Amino acid sequence: MNAKILTTLDYGSILYKCAAHASTSMGKDLVEGLKPSGELEEVKKRLQATDEAANVDRLKGGAPFGGIRDIRAAVHRARIGGMLNPAELLDIAMTEQGGRRLKRFLEAVGDDYPIPLLLGITEWITDLKPVEDRIRGCIDDNAQVADSASPELARIRQELRASEGRARERLEQMVRTPSIQKMLQDNLVTIRNDRYVIPVKQEYRASFGGMIHDQSASGATLFIEPEAVVQLNNRVRELKLKEEVEVEKILLALTAIVAESADPLLANVDALSHLDFHFAKAGLAREMKATLPLMNDRGFLKLKRGRHPLIAPEAVVPLDVELGNKYSTIIVTGPNTGGKTVSLKTVGLLSLMAMSGLFVPAEEGSQLCVFDAIYADIGDEQSIEQNLSTFSSHMTNIIRILRDMTPKSLVLLDELGAGTDPAEGSALAISILEYIHKMGCRIIATTHYSELKAYAFDRQGVINASMEFDVQTLRPTYRLLVGVPGRSNAFAIAERLGLAKSIIDHARGQVGEEEKRVESMIATLEENRLQAEAERMSAEEQRREVETLREELAKERQRFEEQRDKLMQRAEREAQEAVAKARREAEEVIAELRRIQREEAGGVKDHRLSEMKRKLNNAVPELRSKQPGAAVKKRAEQIGPGDEVLVTNLGQRGFVVELVNDQEASVQLGIMKMKVNKANLELVKQAPAQKQAPKVTSSLKRTRDEDAKMELDLRGVNVEEAIMEVDRFLDESFLANFGQVYIIHGKGTGVLRTGIQEYLRKHKHVKSYRMGNYNEGGAGVTVAELK
Repeated sequence: MNAKILTTLDYGSILYKCAAHASTSMGKDLVEGLKPSGELEEVKKRLQATDEAANVDRLKGGAPFGGIRDIRAAVHRARIGGMLNPAELLDIAMTEQGGRRLKRFLEAVGDDYPIPLLLGITEWITDLKPVEDRIRGCIDDNAQVADSASPELARIRQELRASEGRARERLEQMVRTPSIQKMLQDNLVTIRNDRYVIPVKQEYRASFGGMIHDQSASGATLFIEPEAVVQLNNRVRELKLKEEVEVEKILLALTAIVAESADPLLANVDALSHLDFHFAKAGLAREMKATLPLMNDRGFLKLKRGRHPLIAPEAVVPLDVELGNKYSTIIVTGPNTGGKTVSLKTVGLLSLMAMSGLFVPAEEGSQLCVFDAIYADIGDEQSIEQNLSTFSSHMTNIIRILRDMTPKSLVLLDELGAGTDPAEGSALAISILEYIHKMGCRIIATTHYSELKAYAFDRQGVINASMEFDVQTLRPTYRLLVGVPGRSNAFAIAERLGLAKSIIDHARGQVGEEEKRVESMIATLEENRLQAEAERMSAEEQRREVETLREELAKERQRFEEQRDKLMQRAEREAQEAVAKARREAEEVIAELRRIQREEAGGVKDHRLSEMKRKLNNAVPELRSKQPGAAVKKRAEQIGPGDEVLVTNLGQRGFVVELVNDQEASVQLGIMKMKVNKANLELVKQAPAQKQAPKVTSSLKRTRDEDAKMELDLRGVNVEEAIMEVDRFLDESFLANFGQVYIIHGKGTGVLRTGIQEYLRKHKHVKSYRMGNYNEGGAGVTVAELK
């Protein structure tokens, strides 16, 4: 790609913004060296890598690049025999640690999301933990050689610290001596030339033996090493030299280890650089709210609300443009400062970004083409030194474009034919456009010449476009209108600014009839466009309303189906429990018959057989089908006070308190009593008929309060029957939204209480249970708290 076009379209500014998102200097270097590619497969691969990095950035909040440094220079120096310093060795260890951490991170992401290109790069990263551990064992986090680097170094430093302590202690004793303090400038011990000294006043020089190592700028203070510490300082110096020798041996050994792993180290750095490069592109996409463009090599581009990335988001006007399908040439007309040049640069810059593997600031579904080259003649490049006028500079640039372009090129021409006589300039512009059009290139050109409007109107594959202008406000809207040629609006603007009407009328008289017809045609087209746009916006609003209604309907249907499934599951559970109860009762009757047969060998009495037959009949479960027409419903007239009924329009059970009239009945639903139409009532269980003589068998009684409290009386019932009643009672209480219910089981032997509480412990509606308080019935009542 020609370097001039990159400068013309501000491509370097995009790279500068992208480089700011790089975490390492190596990644920044790759970004700054990024160039557009003319190969479709290469561009797709670049965009895929950016897309994978953008997904990781969006889902995981970015990749960890902490600790990674540019260690290439240090590794190369180690390879040729140079000795690395502790800071360089620490950078190598930190880089290896950071690379290993980044690899693990991407591998973990790859288990959940497909990122094949990024994982392919991580395969270049070699695990060099032994090298890292060796360096970490010798170099601490402050880039200093640790005492533990070798036993000899530990011994030397221990002796060195002891010698320094003795020297400092001897001098501090001198400083604290009153006779010496008056000779000192300050009562402190300091260091000069790696030797411990004290600051002595100039006039007391003769009172001290030893060596002078330094003096103050004024000469009033001398830094003297007294004779008493000369030997101690000599020992300190000797130990420091030994320390330097031992440290150098350690650094040389570590450097040799680095040199042995130079190739994998450099490969790791290269892989980390490319990963940082891709995540920098993802960071730019996040900053610009850019999207992944669809790419082709057919010469087709379609931008949906494309935005120039260097214009502030609050000021930029989105661009909608399509090129390369029905038409390959767009001629844009309109007044100055209307946004024509920005539109040209937007198309060119976004094409360069996509060909570089960068996302573009446009809506999803935008398409761009991989061109072999992009050429542009934008701006005034007149040069006094080269004796080039505006027209000459334009023509020099266009001649170069005509010489180098191919049918797969994109050509952007700004103010074509400007800078010379209008008649000759327009004719030359038409000829140049015709030549490029026949070549098969994709062209977007801007011009002021009205003759080019007629050329675009008559020529197949060429279309007019214009920048919208608001005559009422005398301001451009910066919107590109494809298919509508631009109007000069000169008379309207002059009239709004206050130019005399007589002058404007005279000017209109100077315009030929052909020009008037063209302006009238353009005005009609503009009016029709505005009307069509208003209708489109209205249709779009209606479409959104329909989509909202459709979503609400789908949610309502889903809620209905979920409620239906819950009711069906409950009905199935009740049926299974009823069948299980019937089976148990039948088995009890059969066992009783066998016992009677054994005891009464002479034959079974008729009344005993009748009683057993009644028990078997009673054991048959009475099931209801929830499907319409699946069972015969009791007539509404048969429903009476005390009957258990289902309120079909509410889906809840209750008990009939009284019949209000022929049409309505008063029904108790939990703590609520309401009037319900008999047509909405389905009989579940009739109230038991009053018996004249008391039965010996156990009885079951259920009571209800008009208050929020609900009770179930199970005294005299066996455990199995009680559990069936408790299950139904809890379901009804749950549907009635009770928070707490009371189950009366009496004290007795405690078997019934134990069985009920064991069942409550596992019941899905029960949050907790407890024995009744003193005023609630004590041990004869269990209080259950519902969820």
